[in-house]
Amino acid sequence: IGRQQLHITYHGRRKDDISERDISPQRLTEYRNSWYLDAWCHKADGLRSFSLERIAEQRLLDEAAKDVSEKVMAGHYDSSYGIFSGPAENTAKLKFTPEMSRWVAEEQWHPDQKGSFDDEGAWTLELPFSSARELVMDILRYGSEVEVLSPDSLRDAVAESARKAADLYN
Repeated sequence: IGRQQLHITYHGRRKDDISERDISPQRLTEYRNSWYLDAWCHKADGLRSFSLERIAEQRLLDEAAKDVSEKVMAGHYDSSYGIFSGPAENTAKLKFTPEMSRWVAEEQWHPDQKGSFDDEGAWTLELPFSSARELVMDILRYGSEVEVLSPDSLRDAVAESARKAADLYN
């Protein structure tokens, strides 16, 4: 028997909706202690990641699964930051304070990241990303110890999220 499509009922977190989809499973991915099924979604006509614990029901279909090449998979999932990646569209440039730099410089945020120290000991990190959602959350972990230098869209997203957090305490 060859690979076959699955019909799934999926409860998406982002929109808090339940959808039914026919998918062609490609690979399982472990990311931050959670498992995801990377698959070709026939409804969306594209690659998607499905959190395993959010798949409510599944059944095997008689249809053959669509094969997606490793090259296409890597280009979609591995070229930018985070689980909600897709092909990289932007490059984030982050500057950490000298004190925080001693830790961050040893971290692996992305396989294609670039980093350097300046004369004051501040670490500047550059990494590719597509969706800013997860990257914003990770940047905010460092609070005032990091500044987004570019792009402006990421800088604005971090500032807006920080403002909303501060408003909770006012």
